[in-house]
Parts: sequence; C-alpha cells; structure tokens
Amino acid sequence: MKIFSRDFSTTEKVLIVILALILLALVYYQFVDKTVRSTIQNAQSEAQMLETEIDAAQIRAARLRSLKNSMDEMEAQGKLSWMASYNNSKPEVRFLNDLLADTLSYSIDFADVTRTGNQIRRSFKLRYQTGGFRKAREIVEDLLKSEDRCLISDVKCTIETSGATTVEANATFYETMVGGVADAGLPTDTAAVNN
Repeated sequence: MKIFSRDFSTTEKVLIVILALILLALVYYQFVDKTVRSTIQNAQSEAQMLETEIDAAQIRAARLRSLKNSMDEMEAQGKLSWMASYNNSKPEVRFLNDLLADTLSYSIDFADVTRTGNQIRRSFKLRYQTGGFRKAREIVEDLLKSEDRCLISDVKCTIETSGATTVEANATFYETMVGGVADAGLPTDTAAVNN
C-alpha cells in the first residue's frame, strides 16, 4: 500500500485498520445504535401510556356497567324518574293538583324558573293539610316517586291534637333543554353568563 509515495510498515497498517474499525464503530453507534435505542424507548413509553389508557377505559367501563345495573334495578323497582324536556309546566301542575286533590287544603307557589346550561329548575313552595300523618307522608312519597324528576327539601310537618297534619316543603322539578323548545318564559343561561 503506497500513499504519499511511501510504504507503510506493518505496524502502521495495523494501526490504520484499527483506526478504521474504531471510526466504523463510532459511525455505527452514532447513526444506527442510538437511533434504534431511542425508537425502542419511545415505543416502550407509548406502550406504557396505552396500557394506562386501557386501564382507565376498563375502569370507566366497569363504572358504566355498575351504573347501568343500578339503573336497571331502579327501573325494575319503579324508582326511575326521567327529566322532561322544557316546557313541562302544565303536566307538572296537573300532577300536583291531582296529587293534592284529596287534601283538606293546599297551596303551591312557583318561583321563577332558573337555567344552568341545559338544566331547567322549576322550584316551588308547597303547603297542604291532611286529616292524618299517614296521608301526608303518602303525598311526599308520591311526589318523590313521580315520573318527572322532583327533589324535595326543607320539609316541615306539624301535627295538631285533632290529628290534622300540615306539611310545608320546598321542591324542584327538573327539566332539560334537550328536545325542548325555547319560549318567552325561558330564562337566560346562568352558566353562559358566568363564563
């Protein structure tokens, strides 16, 4: 081997070959080995993220199954209520009048309708008097079991010596804008105003 018009000795030739091998090893390490290791690490971290997402999805699926089973049980027991579309005031008032028809006296005072997003709340104060506690309790239970979603709060029951029972309560019917038609009575959306 002649470079620069001089012959290299055997030792120099061996050193050049070793240097070439070292350079090849460095090039291989820099451009092949590092890239492959980086790709493997990225793939492993993506696999871990996917496993975490799968675990979270399985937990959500288990919760959904549990909720569905609970709803199926509630439906079988007749405890499932639904949220009517806005404006359901006429059926709600008819239901209350029918429910309270056998009482000695009653009054219903509706407050202004409120709205947060798609949820409409129709709150009212209820006062009625019955001949006895059992009938007063049945009315509260029937109101809670009504087909329309209704929540009762602040119940006050007064029983007179004659047995006549007076019940005062605050209650709310819940409705939704899903499937509802806006009208002049629809309040502004408080969620949109607050954002």
